[in-house]
Amino acid sequence: MGGRATGRDAARAIDALRRGWAVRVSAADGALRLMAVEGADAVTLADFDPAGKADILISAARGQTLKLANQIAAADPDMPVMIARAPWIDADVATAISDPVLDLASPLKGPFQARPLAAPLAAKAALRLARLAGILPAYFALDGDGDGDIDVSVDAIDAYDDAIHLAIATRARLPVSASESAEIIAFRSPDEPREHVALIVGKRDSSPPVVRLHSECLTGDVLGSLKCDCGPQLHEALHQIADAPWGVLLYLRQEGRGIGLVNKLRAYAMQDQGFDTVDANVRLGFAIDARDFSVAARMLDLIGVHTVRLLTNNPQKVAGLEAAGISVAERLSIILPTNPHNERYLATKRDRTGHQL
Repeated sequence: MGGRATGRDAARAIDALRRGWAVRVSAADGALRLMAVEGADAVTLADFDPAGKADILISAARGQTLKLANQIAAADPDMPVMIARAPWIDADVATAISDPVLDLASPLKGPFQARPLAAPLAAKAALRLARLAGILPAYFALDGDGDGDIDVSVDAIDAYDDAIHLAIATRARLPVSASESAEIIAFRSPDEPREHVALIVGKRDSSPPVVRLHSECLTGDVLGSLKCDCGPQLHEALHQIADAPWGVLLYLRQEGRGIGLVNKLRAYAMQDQGFDTVDANVRLGFAIDARDFSVAARMLDLIGVHTVRLLTNNPQKVAGLEAAGISVAERLSIILPTNPHNERYLATKRDRTGHQL
C-alpha cells in the first residue's frame, strides 16, 4: 500500500484503541492481537478474550518497576515486556499493572512472571502505537491468529506521523497583541488529525527569522498553570519575535512533550507523589521527550525558511531541527522568573535534560 493508505490504517487503529476495540499489529516476525488495558471494559474484554488467557504487554520501563526488566531495557521507551497471565490477574489488576499513578493506592502483590516475546517487532510497534494514541502503553495480548477489528502493520505506524505528508491547509491575517499585522498559517496531514500552525510576525526580509518551536500546553498556555513555564514562554517568545525584523512562532500539537494531555496529567499526579518530570514520564512508559522536530522542519520548509535564529533554552531542539535539515544560525535564550510551583520543574529541565536556564 502507498504511504497515505498505510497512514490511514494507523489512524483507524488509533481510533479503535481509544474506543476499546481490538487491533492486530503485524511485523516481519509475526503478529499480535491487542486490546488497550485502559480502553477495555468487562464486555469488550470478554469478547476479545473469552478464555481469560491474554497476557499483559507493557513497556520495559514499567517492567523495571515490577522487577521484570533491567535499567538498560527500561531506557528504551519502545522496549516491551510480556507478563504471563495468571488466574488472579483480572481487569482491575491489569489496570494497576499498567498505571503507575495507582502504585501508592494499590500496591501490587505479584509475583509477576515475564514470558518470551513471540513477535518482539510487533510488540515494539504496538507500544509506539499506544504513544501515538495518547494512551498508556499497556495491552491485553494474544497471538496474531484470528481477526482483530483493525489490522495495522509496522509500515503503517511508521507512515502515520511522517512529516512529509504535512501540507499548508490555509492562511489568514491574524492581529495579535504582539503584532497587529501577523499572519497565521495552518498545516494539515491527510493521515492524522493534529493541525499545527505557524504565526509569521513582522515583514519578511533576507535575514534569518527568529523562530520559536512551542509545543502545545493546554494547562500552561490556556489555564495559566504555575507548574510549568509554558504560558510565560509562549508570550515572551511572541514579544521577542516582534522585536526582531521578523520571525515565526510554530505552535506544535505535541502536548506533554509528545505523550498527550491525559498522560501529561498522569505525570502531574506522579509529581505530586514525589517524582520529577523525567522519572514520571519514564515510569509511565514513555520517552523523556517524545516530540518530533521533523514536523517543525517540514513546516519551515513549506514556508520557505531554511535558516533560523532559534529561540530556545533547549540545545536538543537545535540538534533536532538541524538533523531534520534546518540550519540554526544562532540560539537565543528565554529568561523568565520562577515561582514556588515550578522551581523543581525548571531544575529538572536544567539538571536532567540539559536546558540552559
